[in-house]
Amino acid sequence: MPRTVVQPSVVALLCDSDFKYRPDTNTWTHRDGRPFSKEEQALALTATRADLEEVQQQLARYRKYRKTVDEAPESLERFLAPFMSQLTERKLGNAVKLMSEDNRLELDRLLGLVTEPVRRFAPYAF
Repeated sequence: MPRTVVQPSVVALLCDSDFKYRPDTNTWTHRDGRPFSKEEQALALTATRADLEEVQQQLARYRKYRKTVDEAPESLERFLAPFMSQLTERKLGNAVKLMSEDNRLELDRLLGLVTEPVRRFAPYAF
């Protein structure tokens, strides 16, 4: 049996839904509370199993990203601990001098996670 092709427009719409049914419009709503237009509601109802699985995967990747961001401060501390323990003057610049190129790349990644604002969920972004 051939696999159903994912419809990106349906996935994007479902990723922006909070699935709260609005009896006044007979539609679901967007995450920001706006009701689906009749066209959007009709499009959402064309979702296939493949579309729903893709939505689930998109949301799982975002949850993983959020977990990584939430844990970044502690991860940074754990990462720096072995370098700081080798120093008498415990400064980040001194720790960097002890690091390999791979260590510096990891430090940059962790610092980015700690300092950059959390990105909002968007389909196909994670």
